[in-house]
Amino acid sequence: MPSPCTYPSRRAAPRTSRLYLLPIVGAMLAASTAHAADTLDTACKTTAECQAQVAKIQGVVRGDATSALSKSQDTFYWIGRINMASTVMNVEQGIIPKTLAGRIARGVEQSIAQASAPGGKRPTDVLQVEKIITDAVGPEATLIHTGRSRQDIHSTLNAAQLRLEMLDFADALDQVRARLITIAQAHTATYVPAYTNGVQAMPISYAHYLMAFADSFGRDSARIREAYARVNLSPMGTAVLANSSWSINRERLAQLLGFDGLIVNSLDAGQISTYDIPIEATSIASSTAIRVGAFMQDVHTQYHQTRPWLLLASSKTYTSSAMPQKANPGIIQNTRAKASDVVSSAQASLWRAHNVTPGMIDYKNTWSPASAKTFVQAVEMLQQFTDVLDSLRIDPARALEELESEWTTSMELAEALQRSHGVPFRVGHHFASDVVLFAKERNIRPKDFPYAEAVKIYREAGKKYDLKEQRLPLSEKEFRRALSPAEMVVTRTGTGGPQPREVQRMIAAGTDSLAKDRAWAGDARQRLLSAEAALNAAFATLVAAP
Repeated sequence: MPSPCTYPSRRAAPRTSRLYLLPIVGAMLAASTAHAADTLDTACKTTAECQAQVAKIQGVVRGDATSALSKSQDTFYWIGRINMASTVMNVEQGIIPKTLAGRIARGVEQSIAQASAPGGKRPTDVLQVEKIITDAVGPEATLIHTGRSRQDIHSTLNAAQLRLEMLDFADALDQVRARLITIAQAHTATYVPAYTNGVQAMPISYAHYLMAFADSFGRDSARIREAYARVNLSPMGTAVLANSSWSINRERLAQLLGFDGLIVNSLDAGQISTYDIPIEATSIASSTAIRVGAFMQDVHTQYHQTRPWLLLASSKTYTSSAMPQKANPGIIQNTRAKASDVVSSAQASLWRAHNVTPGMIDYKNTWSPASAKTFVQAVEMLQQFTDVLDSLRIDPARALEELESEWTTSMELAEALQRSHGVPFRVGHHFASDVVLFAKERNIRPKDFPYAEAVKIYREAGKKYDLKEQRLPLSEKEFRRALSPAEMVVTRTGTGGPQPREVQRMIAAGTDSLAKDRAWAGDARQRLLSAEAALNAAFATLVAAP
């Protein structure tokens, strides 16, 4: 990752040749990429290359799945896996006679294999897949459908797809957390303003700021783990909603398909859990997106300033087609817009489930790539966020100058009087307020405030509160130290404060938490791989049967 301390000019790089607008190629370029991109004098030769140039500068990912694995595990894929698991279980339960096991298994295998052949089909309807099987091996193959329905099949494949999308989301989120921690490690002594009510409030370190977001996203990782335990439960084997008269081994189906257990109640499994579990999952993505948007707003606000202390690397901005001085932060804008899209898509899942009777299809896969694309967009958002973090350029000296231009240390002035000289806080607060008022009326910065005036103002405060001792107890050196942003940060105490030692402790704790979350995700994926291998092995035995 480039050093986050290298501070670029806000002005766009000088140009040596004429600027051209990238062509807008039909609907392939959406509104978020329709700005004039800086092609750096390299003309694009194909539509894909033009899009890639824009994406590099503006952070547009344009994926249609959370990962290549998720894309490959589509509805057809999961119908095939469920057919394999049903065949294995039905043979074990004696529902499929052993004399038919090999032939039926080979029919299932052929239905899966034909999709990769020239002219192959990937149907998304169970009966269409069943027709491929029966055309190959005869009507006896319909025994695999014993005791099941489209209802439990689609509830099961939806859960399988959702769990993988959640793991992809978890990995992307952990990548963001890792970047935040890495940058924080370099900025424990970079002092920046923090705001309340939109007004500069107190100085903190940039590391303290970044770790606040890292810890917040850590809570989302915890939410993912907790939700995953509910997502990864199998509805399979419940047929339409009340099971069947056949001895379906639901536990075995769950094991073969990589689920950690069952949604026990058969009505809940296919008709009720399909409400609340996706809503819970998408709400996590929505929560993350709201804070991603807040972070982007903070960075973007710097672009309102004539002398910002936080910018993007110049290679991650693009020039205006008309105004040479502009370096537009498209990647920030598009990440923020994507965050809004994630929130909107999560709301789609909520509203599609609202006021709908159980058993309807309205709400059952609203989050999916075929509908609202909640996790597809959420992963893209986090990938763009990671790109923003990699591109941040921070100017510690300018940030300190920003602090020293405002009276964010006035609270420390009151605290120093109380801490070191026993002056009641309200007296110190009144004194500090009068100092600030005097300074702002005369445009005096904290470091330039005349000590003699401070002495006079304290005397007046002492009179107001009938203090016995009305002489300012702070020496000029102490007065200057109290107004130092750096001094205010390093003298903080208590758990969770911005003081460097405590921030280092929080960074270590965040690093440890991140490692545990990554280990959890790795274990979850490994369990899925193990289940996949076990099903493959059990099914291969049947395929080989006479």
